[in-house]
Amino acid sequence: MIEVEVKARAPEDIVERIAALGAKLMVVENHHDMYFNSPIRDFKKSDEALRIRIKEDGARLTYKGPKLDLSTKSRRELTVKIDDHQQMKEILLSLGYVLSAQVKKRRSKYTYQGAVLALDEVEGLGRFIEVEAEGAGDYECEREKVLAIMGRLGLTESIRSSYLELLEERELGLAAGKREKI
Repeated sequence: MIEVEVKARAPEDIVERIAALGAKLMVVENHHDMYFNSPIRDFKKSDEALRIRIKEDGARLTYKGPKLDLSTKSRRELTVKIDDHQQMKEILLSLGYVLSAQVKKRRSKYTYQGAVLALDEVEGLGRFIEVEAEGAGDYECEREKVLAIMGRLGLTESIRSSYLELLEERELGLAAGKREKI
């Protein structure tokens, strides 16, 4: 599965903009993400990610491959539900993986025209909006859809950095993410 995603900083009136589109609130979730780095290759250099996400309805292990284009965060994503996040963490640590960072956020998920709009309040970073679609079939079509929705929201920024990368950059005092105009 290809996750087609565009992210931008959320303006103050983003909830009103989402409502004006006619998007419907699906759920509000709390996410605790634990990111791991490989003992074989540096995921930061290979542009990959491995995480355990814990939320109210359970935990999942997710692998994300390198980004596929220069204007979005689209990438291959594989996810499995896990019964015990603590045991999964211990398995990864036992295999030599290193817990590299943790990200906590509150996510409000909306549905709109076959896409998900995720309004995230990320600890230490602030508010962001992500527009996501699954590109199992026609990746280019889904890519155009998420870019068009961002345009309807009046947003032209595309942050390709993950929350993990943004937190690392903030800690290093660097600029807030790699951004492109869309």
